[in-house]
Amino acid sequence: MKTFWRVMSYLRPYWLYQVLAYTCMLGITAVSLYMPQIIRDVVDQGIEQGNVSALATSVLLLLGLTLVRGLFRFGEGYLTESASQGVSYDLRNQLYHKMEQLSFSYHDRAQTGQLLSRTTSDVERLQRLTGRGLLGLFNAVIMIIGTTVILIGMQPTLAVLSLAAMPLITILMSNFVRHQHPLWRSRQNIMAELTARVEQNLYGVSVVRGFAQEDAEISRFDAENDRIFDVSMTLTRRGSRMMPLIVLLASASTVVILWVGGTMVVQGILTLGALVAFNSYMLQLVGPMRRVGFLITLIGESHASAERVFEVLDAESEVNDSPDAKELGQIEGAVTFENVSFGYFDGSPVLQDVSFEVKPGQVVALLGPTGSGKSTITNLIPRFYDVDEGAIKIDGIDVRDVTLDSLRSQIGMVLQETMLFGSTVRENIAFGRPDATQEEIEEAAKAAAAHDFIMQFPDGYDTEVGERGTTLSGGQRQRVAIARALLLDPRILILDDATSSVDTETEQQIQGALKNLMRGRTSFVIAQRVSTVRDADMILVIDRGRLVAQGRHQDLIRESGIYADIYYRQLRQEDMDLAEAVMGRPA
Repeated sequence: MKTFWRVMSYLRPYWLYQVLAYTCMLGITAVSLYMPQIIRDVVDQGIEQGNVSALATSVLLLLGLTLVRGLFRFGEGYLTESASQGVSYDLRNQLYHKMEQLSFSYHDRAQTGQLLSRTTSDVERLQRLTGRGLLGLFNAVIMIIGTTVILIGMQPTLAVLSLAAMPLITILMSNFVRHQHPLWRSRQNIMAELTARVEQNLYGVSVVRGFAQEDAEISRFDAENDRIFDVSMTLTRRGSRMMPLIVLLASASTVVILWVGGTMVVQGILTLGALVAFNSYMLQLVGPMRRVGFLITLIGESHASAERVFEVLDAESEVNDSPDAKELGQIEGAVTFENVSFGYFDGSPVLQDVSFEVKPGQVVALLGPTGSGKSTITNLIPRFYDVDEGAIKIDGIDVRDVTLDSLRSQIGMVLQETMLFGSTVRENIAFGRPDATQEEIEEAAKAAAAHDFIMQFPDGYDTEVGERGTTLSGGQRQRVAIARALLLDPRILILDDATSSVDTETEQQIQGALKNLMRGRTSFVIAQRVSTVRDADMILVIDRGRLVAQGRHQDLIRESGIYADIYYRQLRQEDMDLAEAVMGRPA
């Protein structure tokens, strides 16, 4: 009930729609409950007594009430749907807003397909519940109560016999819901897993085909689909057994009415018109009883959906603004790590006791083996994660003491995995500054060596890049991403292996532009090429989560065995290749 009332709380902003919709529903119910009485008059006064005038009056009244009921139905449907669509609109907005605010650690654990399923199919089920589902259930209850009261008033003995099956029906439906709920929840979880698998395979379709794994992935999909089918069929079998039983019990009352009621008519206890009206009421009960069975299924499924939606809405972000967080003013760009330790999982440290100080405007290169913690250092500066121990300060201010927006608005990033949105080149470059002028966008693109290839497209900056930028090459995507970061004009610039997907000529173009643009900015560069780190003001050598050496290239090549090893094993060949290209002879 706690979950149910929480769902119902989303209807509060639409209370007027609800009041009017339920008023229309009560009007429909009142008309439906009154119409059998008119039918009784048609039989008793019009047909049996041969009163044509009474017959005509009753028929016209029935016609008028039918039109009124039609108007009520229109109002009920329109108003209910408006309110329920408003609820689904609000829920989707809240879910998206929440997912945008949740920390990176939450998204590290969550599957994209699961989140997509909760935002779409689960919200859709709640929309059906808060709309016609809830109103239909309320209408069925009112109809059953109203019909019961009228039947008892017409003939108590016959009413008790006719309604004797109602307690048994109530018990059966209660047990049905209790046993079905775990299966409803299981089916929706499996559906979310299937969505996740489809999403991953569509994203990695080139990998699947490149490794000729189409059949294997189809088999995995079939296995998930089979699980959904099996659970759905179990639910269907149970429902197929329960619903006919409920309808049978409700319909059995008609037999009682015809036998007992017919006897009463013969004995003069009950008029023929009253018997016809009595039977009409019982037939009206069959419809609500069928709807109750369907609506109970809907409510059970919606309950499972509500639990899944609220799991996301109730998730706690591990990185939040502190209650007394202040706006970070314009910064100079000094960055200090003070005994920083961090791990993505408990008991598995990625960084251990890392300390260094970067002055404003310095270019810092981070070098080390794969998995040493280089990217983790850059992820901690904008507070994608919070440190476990120690502190990170910008201009002497702990990053945990300022608002996230004011911190991240002064940090530009080009990540190792370049992410572009399925829109135009212009919109992707201006993502951080939607109000940027065309001139500013082009200046950033020129600085990132992107302007020339953009102008070669038929539509120039209005060219659609496709989903995730798939119509661009890896180097083109990265240069667009660099332009996006540069347009932000950040005080701190983070380039996470930003030139990894470009050729030597393009890299030289980018490096030449970056040298000018890095002036006056504190820049952190992660790369596997000597050309990126050779001219850095400071090189931080990371090994197994520890800072093992720091200094300039010339000093480290003499003083740090680890740096020298990385240089000669991984980077020396690049210098040799470059020399060969420049000198035109073997190095």
